[in-house]
Amino acid sequence: MDNEKTLDCESTVKIAGDVVGKIAAIAALEVEGVSAMGGNITSELLSKVGMKNLMKNVKVEILGSKVNIGVAVTVDYGVSLPGISGAVQQKVKQAVESMTGLTVNTVTVKISGISLTKEK
Repeated sequence: MDNEKTLDCESTVKIAGDVVGKIAAIAALEVEGVSAMGGNITSELLSKVGMKNLMKNVKVEILGSKVNIGVAVTVDYGVSLPGISGAVQQKVKQAVESMTGLTVNTVTVKISGISLTKEK
């Protein structure tokens, strides 16, 4: 006798834009040379001020299984802006795709400031 059972059911997983945004923000902060998201919030302060302020610097547009992401970052003085932008794009794309299964169409990086002192 065969004890194997087949379940015929459809399941759908919906991922909120805020979840994708948080993944993108955390990934961007992990890039060497990124000192903050948009404003003055460093990764060490996130636990004190919460993720809500961090999300002001991330825009997410989900279109089915594809996503467009925009992040605003402050970078350390002296880093290559094209280099840091490319690194942020790669890190965000990899993190979002591996954690959510969504396909990242674009990651737009806005350099919104330069930090004269390294705050990490």
